[in-house]
Amino acid sequence: MGGRSENPVVKKQPILITDAARSQDEQFRSRQLRYVSMMGLRAACLIAGAILISVRPPLLGLWLALCAAGMVLLPWAAVLIANDRPARSKAERAAAAAEQERARPVLTQHSAEQVEYLTIDVEPTDDGERWAPAEPEPDRKPR
Repeated sequence: MGGRSENPVVKKQPILITDAARSQDEQFRSRQLRYVSMMGLRAACLIAGAILISVRPPLLGLWLALCAAGMVLLPWAAVLIANDRPARSKAERAAAAAEQERARPVLTQHSAEQVEYLTIDVEPTDDGERWAPAEPEPDRKPR
């Protein structure tokens, strides 16, 4: 067909070869878009409320309550959503779990025969000297 080719040029997304998070600018831009869209919805609630008052449809109180709830709750939700960081990817969650496993201290296990128990049974001294443990008796075996 004339000068057109059969396969139109299609913009493709670049292949992601890293597990790096999105840039701060990208995250900020997406949060701005979410906030502005929610504030637009709030403005739509205000306009809808004004139109409803002039038209006076049945159940006007219910419709006005819904519009008022939208005008009050949407800013709160918009701020929470706009300040939220993007969800972590599977790779980020796996890396965090692996780091947590590496950071967990490992306690060495000893059998009951290897552990020596020390029982302290002493009366306080009258002269105020500090108690010092006596040397173990040579005939005692560790338990």
